[in-house]
Amino acid sequence: MADVVECNDPARRDILSFIPNEKVVLFIDGANLYATSKAIGIDIDYRRLLSEFQSKSTLLRAYYYTALVEDQEYSSIRPLIDWLDYNGFTVVTKPAKEFTDSSGRRKIKGNMDIELTVDALDMAEHYDHLVLFSGDGDFTALVAALQRRGKRVTVASTLTTPTPMISDDLRRQADFFLEVAELAKTVGRPPVDRTPA
Repeated sequence: MADVVECNDPARRDILSFIPNEKVVLFIDGANLYATSKAIGIDIDYRRLLSEFQSKSTLLRAYYYTALVEDQEYSSIRPLIDWLDYNGFTVVTKPAKEFTDSSGRRKIKGNMDIELTVDALDMAEHYDHLVLFSGDGDFTALVAALQRRGKRVTVASTLTTPTPMISDDLRRQADFFLEVAELAKTVGRPPVDRTPA
C-alpha cells in the first residue's frame, strides 16, 4: 500500500494502515479522481484498487459518484460505470445539467458533492474510517463533521502536479493524506486511449 502523510505533521510518512477490524468505506469523487489520474499520467485499475483496500482492512463498501450526460450518443464513461456496478462498487449517478453561460457557450454542470456528503453522513454509524478520493475543498466541512463523530478520514489526491490537485484546507483537516501518485504504483496502469474510432 502507498505511503500516507499524516496531515498534522507533513514531514512524517506512515504506511497506510488500519486499526485491526477497522471498518472502512471508500468514497470516490469520480470526476476529481479522473482529473487527478490524468494529471499524473495514469489510469486507475479499479479491480486492484478494491483488492488493495480489501487486503488491508474490513472494506464495507466502495462508492463511486459521477454525473452523466444523458443525451450523448456515446459516453466514454458508460463502460466504466457499468463495469464498476457489476464488480463490487456502489455507483451513484445523476444527470448532468446543460446550460448556456453569459458568453453563449454551452456548459455542463454535474456536481455530486451533496450526494456524496449526505451518504457519508448517513452511513457514519456503520464505519470507522472513510477514505475520500477527492481534493475538492468543499469536502473540508464533511471531514470535520465526521471527525467530530469519532471517524478517521484519509483524503486521497496528489501534490505532485505543478498545481496541487488538493485543497490545502482539506489536506490539513484530514487525519491522513494518501498520495495518488504513490498509490498508482500498486493500482495504476498506463493510460489507454479510449477515443471512439
